[in-house]
Amino acid sequence: MTVQDREAIAPRIVEAYDFRRPTTLAREHSRILEAGFESFSRQWGTQLTAKVRAKSTVTVESVVMQTYDEYVATLPGTTSMVLCAVEGTAAKAVLQFPTAAALGWVARMLGGHSDKSGLERKFTPLEYALIKSLVDESLEVLAYSLGGLLAGTPRLEAIQYNSQFAQAAATTDLMIVVAFSVVVGDSATQITLAIPADALLPQLGAVNPMASSANACELVGGQIAAVPIDVTIRLEPAAVTPAQVLNLAVGDTLALPHPEHHPFHVAVGGKNLAQAMVVRKGSRVAARIVPSARDAAQGKPPMKEKES
Repeated sequence: MTVQDREAIAPRIVEAYDFRRPTTLAREHSRILEAGFESFSRQWGTQLTAKVRAKSTVTVESVVMQTYDEYVATLPGTTSMVLCAVEGTAAKAVLQFPTAAALGWVARMLGGHSDKSGLERKFTPLEYALIKSLVDESLEVLAYSLGGLLAGTPRLEAIQYNSQFAQAAATTDLMIVVAFSVVVGDSATQITLAIPADALLPQLGAVNPMASSANACELVGGQIAAVPIDVTIRLEPAAVTPAQVLNLAVGDTLALPHPEHHPFHVAVGGKNLAQAMVVRKGSRVAARIVPSARDAAQGKPPMKEKES
């Protein structure tokens, strides 16, 4: 049995998909969100540097849309999950980071010179106060960076230490999940931020807004009129054989059927549209449109000069 045969008879997993709630971000939405979170990461890195007194950088790794259940499944069982209330939605935003990394930040904020490594544990009241102050300032930076995309500043409500027990949203609620790489001093860690999609997507607007078709002809005409095209000034074409072309050498002369005093042809896309005489305009050569024999018979005025 070949590999293709085994794949053909292998059971396939069918997943239900709700077309009313797509779980992928539109490209236009993704670009707007990435720009906002890139701005947040730069300002957040500057803020961390000032707070922990060590060079800090924050980099956006990815921006995706997942259900809350899918998001939680990617987190370690024990970690710090800061639950934040978001205006306009019952679901809460989540800022998740390893507790050990947060303890290192606290150690630096208290005057330490190196990151404090330790086990995942709950914060003491002093550590909680320092982390809360750091998170509050980060949320203000987030609201400023996202601007009108986020209504109001998220508000810290609680910190949970078990990702399975932290019920920030319903399992099927969609979340905008951003993964950050945070480097503080010589220590690097991964941090995630999950914001309810209902708090962001309405402000992004429709991906493909429908325009009125009442003036479709005018819109199409205006668009076509603005499309650049190439205009060619040419002589009457001459018919030659391939042998003549292959035998051409420097100094050879090709006889052209174009009369000496006849105007040239103005062509667009290979089609002759008008006739023109070559003239000088300052230091440049120009083509002056002249009436054809038919236009002269009908009394049409000549067109404007076109520089070439």
